[in-house]
Amino acid sequence: MISRRLMTLGAALLLLTACSDPNTTDQVDNGDQAAGAVESVSIGSANFPESEIIAEIYAQALEADGVEVDRNFQIGAREVYLPALENAEIDLMPDYTGNLLTYLDPETTATSAEDIEAELQQTLPEGLEILTPAPAENKDSLNVTPEFAAEHDLESIGDLAALEQVRLAANPEFAERSYGLPGMAEIYGVTNVDFTAISDGGGPATVQALLDGTVDVADIYTTTPAIEEHSLVTLEDPDEMIAAQYIVPVIRTEAMDDQVVETLNQISAALTTETLMEMNALNSGEDVQEPTEIAADWLEENDLN
Repeated sequence: MISRRLMTLGAALLLLTACSDPNTTDQVDNGDQAAGAVESVSIGSANFPESEIIAEIYAQALEADGVEVDRNFQIGAREVYLPALENAEIDLMPDYTGNLLTYLDPETTATSAEDIEAELQQTLPEGLEILTPAPAENKDSLNVTPEFAAEHDLESIGDLAALEQVRLAANPEFAERSYGLPGMAEIYGVTNVDFTAISDGGGPATVQALLDGTVDVADIYTTTPAIEEHSLVTLEDPDEMIAAQYIVPVIRTEAMDDQVVETLNQISAALTTETLMEMNALNSGEDVQEPTEIAADWLEENDLN
């Protein structure tokens, strides 16, 4: 089993190459579920806590079904784990619909959930499938304090165009991404932005800049506990400038059978954005819970174990 500690790209690739696929005898040609029952599944996760929590949920639920699970967690970014899926070094990964499509097709302009899912079905490498996405979504979102929203009557991103100036904090790439400053100008007519780059992925420094009034608007991921903790107002995005990012199991066709698919679909149906926010909160702060404990409790609460 691969170490659960954070790996470098090279180490992840080296270790994954040593893994073997236990399900190659179940291969099918039509992209449907494998004919025989799958006995073991190798599950991977990216190198951040939310991905590991979701992967652990998959793992424990499948183990409860009698499937042997090999955990290959924290194996790196998409550049590592997608080739590992293609090469049968792992069988299953949680991923995010919009970012997965952008990785596979950098020229895509799809932003709606429906368009992204349809394009994913066409662009996934042969031998890989996506199952039904969860309603849980983790994506960029523009947030303001409740006081600032009330003072300026803000509900949506477009409302920012009425302000004389918008002081906005986000990751540096926000200045050039289609869902960032270019999109705000083109789609919503928001051109009055004083941009502050903070390289913490919408984390504590970005949140603090918003709370102390250094900036007016902050780009924060939707499952960040601070949104609920500080009653932040997430500005609506009616024109879908920011691509949908629903949690979706990506699985090798050869690792699928009726039970595996049913179990993963049940998990996805129960996962919500609020659930992810709560689980992320449990994995941070002073009384940190491990992904194994968080996953076990969630599965029990949802009668999925």
